[in-house]
Amino acid sequence: MKTARRKQRLTLLVLQDAQHSVKQVHLSKPLMIAVPAAAILSIAGLIVSLQIQSAQTISGLEQQLTLKSLEALKMEVTVTDKNEAIERLNKAIIQLSGEAEQTKVQMERVQQLEQELQQFIEKHGSLSGQTSSIADGDKQHVGGEFIAVHENEMLNLARETRDDFENMQQLISRMEQHIPRTLDQAQETQERREGTPSLWPTTSKRLTSNFGYRSDPFTGRSAYHAGIDIAGKTGDPIYAAGAGEVKAAERGGARGLYIVIRHPNGLETWYMHLDSLDVSAGDHVEQGETIGKLGSSGRSTGPHLHFQVVKNNQTIDPLPYLQ
Repeated sequence: MKTARRKQRLTLLVLQDAQHSVKQVHLSKPLMIAVPAAAILSIAGLIVSLQIQSAQTISGLEQQLTLKSLEALKMEVTVTDKNEAIERLNKAIIQLSGEAEQTKVQMERVQQLEQELQQFIEKHGSLSGQTSSIADGDKQHVGGEFIAVHENEMLNLARETRDDFENMQQLISRMEQHIPRTLDQAQETQERREGTPSLWPTTSKRLTSNFGYRSDPFTGRSAYHAGIDIAGKTGDPIYAAGAGEVKAAERGGARGLYIVIRHPNGLETWYMHLDSLDVSAGDHVEQGETIGKLGSSGRSTGPHLHFQVVKNNQTIDPLPYLQ
């Protein structure tokens, strides 16, 4: 038995140097196999552990790389969006600048027209004017060399546009103050012009008696004629020589059927010997409106219109007023 056990044991000789004795270490054969196996298993476990840790590290790095890639993509998209937004803003500034310039020109034209209106009012003239602008269809017919604009140029353009709008605001403020007053003056001027009895009151232009002293057709004596007589046909229309309010529309002795119209500036027009009346007292009539029919009522020798102008209760010659 001892011999069998010895055969299963291994003897290791440990030699240190010549001065020390040789040491013997007896190891059993199973132990000699177990120790290297344990070492191999330990190394294998370490390798597996390192591989697992490496895989986890690699997975984490891949995730971080993926996130970085997404962030970079998002950043690229954001930069692209910002560039597109800047480009849109540049286009909007250019368009706004063009519209501001065009609006400024039109407003200056309006201001010029307002000044012309004031001049016409001062001269008691008529108003006429036209404004011009670029038609929508013409905006498509444009061209020119492409020249890129830079940020500083866009900023300068934006500042110029802002200045243009400030100037337009000042123009608008002045116009808001001046135009209503000017329009009121224009309205007054128009009313005075239309209210001035300047329109010939009949279709006939045959004048049979002037204003002033004449021989009376009934007595033959010298008499004062306070108006003019215009011969015509019975039923011819009688027109208002100027705009105004009907003061009287009635029958009155020698006047026959007659109408009195009150105008601005203390003026009145009288229409006598009518055949019929088309207006009533209190009516407002426009210049040229039909107010009655020509006739021979009252103290008359034949169909005609006696037309006279009264200013501040004094009869005056109508001819200087009539066109």
